[in-house]
Amino acid sequence: MEPVNAIELKGVTKRFGEVTANDNVNLTVRKGEILSILGENGSGKTTLMNMLSGIYFPDEGEIRVNGETVTIRSPKDSFALGIGMIHQHFKLIQILTAAENIILGLPGSGRLNMKQVEREIAELTARYGFDLNPAQKIYDMSVSQKQTVEIVKVLYRGADILILDEPTAVLTPQETEKLFAVLRNMREAGKSIIIITHKLNEVLELSDRVAVLRKGKYIDTVPTKEATVESLTEMMVGEKVTLDIHRTKPEGVKKRIEMRGITCRNKEGLKVLKEASFDAYSGEILGVAGISGSGQKELLESVAGLQPIESGEILYYPPEGATEKISGMKAEDIKKLGITLSFVPEDRLGMGLVGSMDLTDNMMIRSYKEGGKFFADRKKPKKLAEEIVSQLEVVTPGVDTPVSRLSGGNVQKILVGREIAGNPTVLMVAYPVRGLDINSSYTIYNLLNEQKKKGVAVICVGEDLDVLLALCDKILVLNSGRVAGIVDARSTTKEELGLMMTGDGEEKKADE
Repeated sequence: MEPVNAIELKGVTKRFGEVTANDNVNLTVRKGEILSILGENGSGKTTLMNMLSGIYFPDEGEIRVNGETVTIRSPKDSFALGIGMIHQHFKLIQILTAAENIILGLPGSGRLNMKQVEREIAELTARYGFDLNPAQKIYDMSVSQKQTVEIVKVLYRGADILILDEPTAVLTPQETEKLFAVLRNMREAGKSIIIITHKLNEVLELSDRVAVLRKGKYIDTVPTKEATVESLTEMMVGEKVTLDIHRTKPEGVKKRIEMRGITCRNKEGLKVLKEASFDAYSGEILGVAGISGSGQKELLESVAGLQPIESGEILYYPPEGATEKISGMKAEDIKKLGITLSFVPEDRLGMGLVGSMDLTDNMMIRSYKEGGKFFADRKKPKKLAEEIVSQLEVVTPGVDTPVSRLSGGNVQKILVGREIAGNPTVLMVAYPVRGLDINSSYTIYNLLNEQKKKGVAVICVGEDLDVLLALCDKILVLNSGRVAGIVDARSTTKEELGLMMTGDGEEKKADE
């Protein structure tokens, strides 16, 4: 008997001006299956899912849900059809409880019986194996608990088809396993689950089938049991790709950054870094791991002169000359001392790039203050922009295109490329491959390795522990603002890192 399809897309096309994001896509999602959707940046994955969730409307083609042709013009229409999308960035109100967030916006009149609502939510979470306290406030939750609230929110509204965008991006290995167990329970209960992810090992572990898009076109859907990392990558890219991180042994290692007992507070007065200490060396890549919000951002910003420091000190050891104390200095003052710190922040468009400006102007931002001329020279920045577009295969109509019109992955390539082009002595990158497809990710990994070979001290905050273990020489683990340990990346495991991130592991220190 033929499997019943929960969703059928027939000839779906979506254009944005001259750009065709989805081109005649035909795709099926079966009832009671987990389908992974793969594709390079700009391949149309998110656009396709946004049409199912009512954010976009197709220019051509047909969408069928449970065998019926439907029209989805808004998220409300999508919800009415039993489709719920869980986005990577959660849409929760911090001061409300889990239960209050789950029922927020639902129709109804009269006084709500919150005890009854909490009982219904508890029954729902028990059915699928979620771990959730309905009365807990959002601001008191971990990232995985917040994700649970988002998933339960769409289930409570009656969703039978769930779309998850990068669901494991900021989870520990232990949290990922718990999520996978829940998703398998939901599949057994007949739910249809679509997952957009770049982590191919997780695709192979969890999904039943894998659909691949390339440059807006549908390539094929294959049973997961017949797929490998290499075969899926080849389908995504269109040619064989070498997926190896060539980690070299550190050479000419010399101390560049010394952080001693740094404590920082956020705007609310809470300590976000607590007596943090570490050393970073030239010719090494130091990874930084931790649950989201453990102080990674503040660690980098304190070195870059962007974060006020309450106590402690940071020293910089230049290739030549005397040691400089840089803690307490502003970013401009650090630069005047001749200290080159390249910083790729977590908030790309908030801190790194200006969305309304084109690629050339964004190249000029770094060197604008050095000009001294009334008219800025655009030739060198334009050439740099063209080189980055070519080397990192940025999908853009041209270097005159505003950054805000590019996909998130292509924005990321531009920012990383610009920072590396500054020839730093210390290169700090936060989530350098977040949102990038696997081929682009390996390009970035190789660029970081090239910087290491040049004698740059590289500090890399990452969320994929497998990558940190393969790329880095040492890994610093943060737990609630404290340094839980610094380990040798060649001899530790991601399970050990996960335990240190959650506070259950013993503190370890790598040999220096």
